[in-house]
Formats: sequence, C-alpha cells, structure tokens
Amino acid sequence: MAKKAKRKVDLTKIADGVRLMLDGMGEDPDRDGLQKTPERVADFYAELTEGMWQDAKDHIVPLPGDSHDEMVIVKDISIASVCEHHLAPFVGKCHIAYIPKGGRIVGLSKLARIAEIFARRLQVQERLTQQ
Repeated sequence: MAKKAKRKVDLTKIADGVRLMLDGMGEDPDRDGLQKTPERVADFYAELTEGMWQDAKDHIVPLPGDSHDEMVIVKDISIASVCEHHLAPFVGKCHIAYIPKGGRIVGLSKLARIAEIFARRLQVQERLTQQ
C-alpha cells in the first residue's frame, strides 16, 4: 500500500502567523488572555489537519473469517474538519455504506477511522462526501 509522505507541521510558523493575525486585528498578542493563544491555535490546527499526512488505505484491512455479500452501513460518525477557503472549523455526521468486494468486510471502527482521516485535512464539504 502506498503511504503518504510524512510531513512535519511547523508549529512555530503557524504560531507566528497567528501572532501576525492578532497584530493585524489591532490586538496585542502579548496581553493577558492572548499570551499562549498562538501556540494553542497552532496545536489546534495541527490536530485538526493530521489526516493530510495519513493514507486511508492503510486502514482498509479485511477481517478474517466469514465472507459477506450484504451492504454494510455505519451511521452517525462524528467528524471535524477545516474549510480550506476560510480555515474555519466545521463539524458534521458521516454515513458510510458499501457492499463487500469478494465478501471481505472491514471492521466498523476502521470505517470511522477512515472518515476521520479524510475529514482531518483542509477540506471542502463537497470533496469530503466524494472521498
């Protein structure tokens, strides 16, 4: 299986950018209440985009045992993502349905993990539903 290149997020650059943004809004990034905000925001976005450097195919591992040919459905998977146009976080529910190929099924927790990997990247809702 092809692996995505592991890329390191530069938390310092993100924090510096947040500091610049706060300054650009007329705020003092060093005032009480904002002193650690750039680092918190950097950590937040690093976590919310960690799927950018993961390959969902690594989680498609068929379960051993009986084969199945009926549709498998997992509903109401909670997801969180970031709009790539505005860098605004968004949340939603995801539903996945598939018919097993060759009777091989994937564990339900793996489907939720795959949804999370696709959600945790810079994203638009339309592309997320296609993925």
